[in-house]
Amino acid sequence: MKPVVHSMEARGRTGGRVYLRMIHEVTRGQIDWRTTPDFKRGYRVRRGRKVRHLARLAPHIRSLQRAAGTFLWDDLSVLLFTPEMRARTVFVFHHYEPLQFDSQPLEPLLWRRLFAVLAQCHTVVCVAPYWAQFLRARGVQNVRVIHNAVDLAEIDTVRAMDRAECKAMFGLAQHEIAVYAGKAVHWKGTDTVAAALKGEPGLHLVTTGSNTIGASGRHYDLPRQQYLQLLRACDVGVFVPRMKEGWSRCAAEALLVGLPCLIEPIAGLGDLAEITQQPAPDFGRLPEQIRDRADAPPEESKLVFETLSGFDSAYFRDAWSRLLAEATGP
Repeated sequence: MKPVVHSMEARGRTGGRVYLRMIHEVTRGQIDWRTTPDFKRGYRVRRGRKVRHLARLAPHIRSLQRAAGTFLWDDLSVLLFTPEMRARTVFVFHHYEPLQFDSQPLEPLLWRRLFAVLAQCHTVVCVAPYWAQFLRARGVQNVRVIHNAVDLAEIDTVRAMDRAECKAMFGLAQHEIAVYAGKAVHWKGTDTVAAALKGEPGLHLVTTGSNTIGASGRHYDLPRQQYLQLLRACDVGVFVPRMKEGWSRCAAEALLVGLPCLIEPIAGLGDLAEITQQPAPDFGRLPEQIRDRADAPPEESKLVFETLSGFDSAYFRDAWSRLLAEATGP
C-alpha cells in the first residue's frame, strides 16, 4: 500500500501552487495523495480572505485529527493542527512578505504564531537558501532546501526555437529590444521598469500574467507553452520586485530559455542572481545596462543553463521522494 499524505489542493497559477502540483506529479507513483480545499483562492475580495479561509477550513482540519498518514502543508492553517499532527507534517515555506497581508490586524499575529510552531513540524522545506537562514534565525532548525524545478524537455524545445521567428509570432519588432519584466501583478516591479523605460527608443516592455495592476503596452496572458515561446522572443529580462520572493519562477525560466537578465538581489531572488551571476539593475543607467545585456555572449547563456539545469524534474523527484519516505516511514 502507498503511504497516505494529506495536502491542500494544488489549484491556482502562483509559484506555490505550481510547486505543490509538481510534488504531486513526481511522487504520485509512491504516494496516495488526499487533498483539502483551498478556500482563499476562490474569494474575489482580498480583504480578510485568509481569516475567512481559516474559519471555513477549521471543520476540515478537525476531521483530519484522527486521520492516518502524513501531512504536506504550505498554509497558515497549520496553526489549527494539534502538536501531534504537526509532528507528522512536512511544511513548505515559500516566503514571508507583509506587503501581501490581506487580513489586518490579525495576520501579523498569525505569522508570529506560525514561526513559533514550525519547529514542531517534522521538516520545513524552503525553496531558496535565504529563507532557510531566515527561519533558522527564528529558531526553526529542522529546515531543508529543495529548489523550484523545471521540465528540461519543455525548456529544450523552446531553447531550440529561433528567436526571430518567436518575435514574429508575437508581433515584436526584430530590430528592437524586448524587455521581459515578469508578471504584471502587485509588488513585482513591472511598473517600476515601465517608468524607467518610458519614451526610450528601441526598448519595449513585455509583461505576462493576470495583470492586476492595469499594465499597458505589450501584455500577454498565455497558456504555458505560448508563455515560454514569448520568453524566447524577448531579449533581456529585468526583475526588480518590491516584495521578497521565494525564488522567482519567471526569472528562472527567462534565464533558462536564454535571456541575459538584470536581477535585484532581494530574498530568494538574490540566491538565483548569485548562482547565475546576473548583475543588479542600476536605475541611473538602466537603458544602457539593458543594451549591454542584450549583447551578452552566448557562452554566458550556456553557463547559466548548465547551472539551473541541475534543478530538473529528476532532482525534484529524488529530493521529495527521499523526504517523504523519511516522513512516512516507520
